[in-house]
Amino acid sequence: MKHRPRSEEQDDLLRPRLVDMIDLRHELAKLAELIDWDFFEAEWAGFFPSTTGRPATPPRLVAGLLYLQHAYRLSDEAVVARWVENPYYQHFTGETFFQHRPPIDPSSLVRWRKRIGEDGVEWLLTKTIDAGRKSGAVDGDSLTRVAVDTTVMEKNIAHPTDARLYEKARRQLVALAVEGGIDLRQNYNRLAPPLAMQVGRYAHAKQFRRMRKALKKLKGYTGRVLRDIRRQLQDIPEGAFRERVLDKLWLVGRLLQQTPKSQAKIYALHEPEVDCISKGKARVRYEFGTKVSIATTIDEGFVVGMRALPGNPYDGHTLAEALEQVEILTDRKPTLAVVDRGYRGHGIEATRVLISGTRRGLTPMLAKLLKRRSAIEPEIGHMKSDGRLSRCPLKGTIGDAIFAVLCGCGHNIRKILAHIRALITMILAALLGALRTEIRQLHAQITA
Repeated sequence: MKHRPRSEEQDDLLRPRLVDMIDLRHELAKLAELIDWDFFEAEWAGFFPSTTGRPATPPRLVAGLLYLQHAYRLSDEAVVARWVENPYYQHFTGETFFQHRPPIDPSSLVRWRKRIGEDGVEWLLTKTIDAGRKSGAVDGDSLTRVAVDTTVMEKNIAHPTDARLYEKARRQLVALAVEGGIDLRQNYNRLAPPLAMQVGRYAHAKQFRRMRKALKKLKGYTGRVLRDIRRQLQDIPEGAFRERVLDKLWLVGRLLQQTPKSQAKIYALHEPEVDCISKGKARVRYEFGTKVSIATTIDEGFVVGMRALPGNPYDGHTLAEALEQVEILTDRKPTLAVVDRGYRGHGIEATRVLISGTRRGLTPMLAKLLKRRSAIEPEIGHMKSDGRLSRCPLKGTIGDAIFAVLCGCGHNIRKILAHIRALITMILAALLGALRTEIRQLHAQITA
């Protein structure tokens, strides 16, 4: 006899619920109750104005995956794979029953980040601040006292050398020529790669005269391919491919014309907006990425503002923008900001700014708060070692802006989880102490 197929309601009745599988005292279960998920349902619904087609992914699922990804330092693929294995992850993102298949393809997170933009991820940061206040991880009064500093978020590029850039530019031009059916006089596929390798060997052996001679020849190979394609531009029809060729020719032309002292140099062909930043570090003289402004509370080290600053601006010129973001995200105007000496000449009058090294006219309380300025340095270190701030894999300046704010969200999530763990430990210790006292009293009564 054949069985009648069960309905989805009957299947749900037989499936175990996540709340029956997990410990609701777990830190992620507690954190899920602190975040206002309905806010994302309301605000992110505007990014999908069309009513036709496949329904969008639930906003709570995407927001929860972004939180988990940056709290536990996971890639897009890793966070989706771990979601399938971890029932606490599934409960955190709003699932009712345990799921055995990935909820989305990892590439969906890429499209969601592009859709919500920097404003959308700032909402994510705002909700972590609200959750921190509800949990007690951050005091509401401390939101008006902030420490501001800058660091470098490196880009996911190889260390730039002229030989590597010239050779990569030549290979890309040859690939475009093959794709477009352009007949080159010579592509230098046999001569250029060994020559680029030889440049590195000469540099390692400190034979700089030979190195410069080989580098000049390699640059000439790239320039010849560039001019050969430029002469045949009239044979390429109008369209998207022609625009790609023109963009690549313009970019490689900039690369060939730049000198060691040129402004807005190109350090990576796939990321031409990367800046070369020198922060005075003995171990790393130069870092290639973008500058990031970070604002944390002085007392708890909770991130209340984070923004990418393309173009390597002077720190003092970025303070007004950083304090404005803090006021928007926390809905409180900062009354005190402590900064290092790199912010001299900031020009801020609405907020009292204390610069490290200042001693005159400070009350004991202000002097104590100023000493706490250096506490932001280990917080930045944790964001780079425990989080993903050390290297940005997202493309372009908009990718830098989104990734920086998400790193701040991950840092706040780790702070809240640590606070919840500490509270649970204190409660258990108090219960255990009470139980021991009761046992002693019972033992005393029995022996008496």
